[in-house]
Amino acid sequence: MDAVLTRRLGLLASLWFATVFIAGCAQTPRAAAPNDAEVSSWTGRISLQVQSEPPQAFFAGFELKGSAAQGELVLNSPLGNSLALLRWSAEEAVLDSGNQIQRFASVGELIEKATGAALPVPALFDWLRGKNTAADGWTADLTQQAEGRISASRSIPLPRADLRVVLAR
Repeated sequence: MDAVLTRRLGLLASLWFATVFIAGCAQTPRAAAPNDAEVSSWTGRISLQVQSEPPQAFFAGFELKGSAAQGELVLNSPLGNSLALLRWSAEEAVLDSGNQIQRFASVGELIEKATGAALPVPALFDWLRGKNTAADGWTADLTQQAEGRISASRSIPLPRADLRVVLAR
């Protein structure tokens, strides 16, 4: 069943990437909110590329609510169909792919299963708020955060990973 989910996400991610590539600048990113701890929801596009053998790429639209401690992430195809729903709290971390529900010990394991790479979840929430929080092995570029664009790269541990987030209006 994991292979089917992986193929489904890969196919939809490829379709989404092609749509985004063709659309180019058609969607204007929203200006990011000020450094405000009250901000708790974001919508946009996310891409993650891992320089593994073979290389892996993950692309999706997203709706993120909550915090690193408790939240919800909806991943969508270019057509707006839900690819997966991720929910986490201190008690549980759940991946609902529509036809299968999987439980994980932590939000880190959940995110890695859904995207193909470990992401620094607490730092990511800070980056979305414009705070350049350090994360082991990761370097964030927030120079375009005011325009709704965030990028980060992981060099340690290998393989290298590149994360891009574009916030929507």
